[in-house]
Amino acid sequence: MSSVASVAATAAGVALIALAGRDVFDALFHPEGRSTLARTMMRGVWGVLGRRGRERRTFVLAGPLGLVLVFASWAGLLVAGWTLIFLPHVPEGFHRATGGAADSDLIEALNVSLVTLTTLGFGDVTPDDPWLRVIVPIEALVGFGLLSASISWLLLIHPALARRRSLAYEISLLRKAEEEAGTALAELDAAPLEQIYAELISRLVAVERDLVNFPVTYYFAEADERFSLAVVMPYLQQLAEHGRDPSVPARTRLRAAVLRDVIDDFAVTIATRFHGGPSEATADILRAYARDHG
Repeated sequence: MSSVASVAATAAGVALIALAGRDVFDALFHPEGRSTLARTMMRGVWGVLGRRGRERRTFVLAGPLGLVLVFASWAGLLVAGWTLIFLPHVPEGFHRATGGAADSDLIEALNVSLVTLTTLGFGDVTPDDPWLRVIVPIEALVGFGLLSASISWLLLIHPALARRRSLAYEISLLRKAEEEAGTALAELDAAPLEQIYAELISRLVAVERDLVNFPVTYYFAEADERFSLAVVMPYLQQLAEHGRDPSVPARTRLRAAVLRDVIDDFAVTIATRFHGGPSEATADILRAYARDHG
């Protein structure tokens, strides 16, 4: 391979590794989860399964499948990047432990990259050049870091999904209790009503922050409507509006006003990050949110 081609391959490899590293860093450590590749892939899978497959309920698979593809894309970028770095130095910089016939340069470079990134140790192809013997363990460290990052992201995402499902279920139970008792929640005594509003405020704030920090959680839909926040948000808005009634005590009206503001902020987050912009009223955004989740 010519020197120009070697430099170009190495530069391209470094760029791919940097792209994967930046996306992993943004997904895990950026305060607003600005992982461009991850969000683009999740949105693409949602577009295929979420919006076209609702009749078959395949949209429920959009989140898990998208997450798997994100992990695969990170690994693929790293494998391709290191392959391009090794390619100019195959076969001169490596030797075969078995002494057998060498494969093509690309296959040999890909083999070294795959075996090293997966931290399986050296295969039958090992580096000879001193600098390659230093670089190859660095790739192994990167591969271990990718595995750790993927597990860490999963451990962060699933509690966020659990908080959202828990809040949705609680709101669903409130709505069911109202219907069965034939008594509006706003007709309760001031103290328990105020406590309910306070609990809903804190829970919804946490869920809204989860959406900001982990945007990919938006693309996890629910097959059971009891656990779908998109389904119950219009009811929650009605609950906040009922708390504005003049007959409600002042402290409770204050709690209801805070809940209404939190719902507005939640709607703005949904519209800005996933629907193209907050150009509609809160009720319209919540209806669009419900439609988007089936």
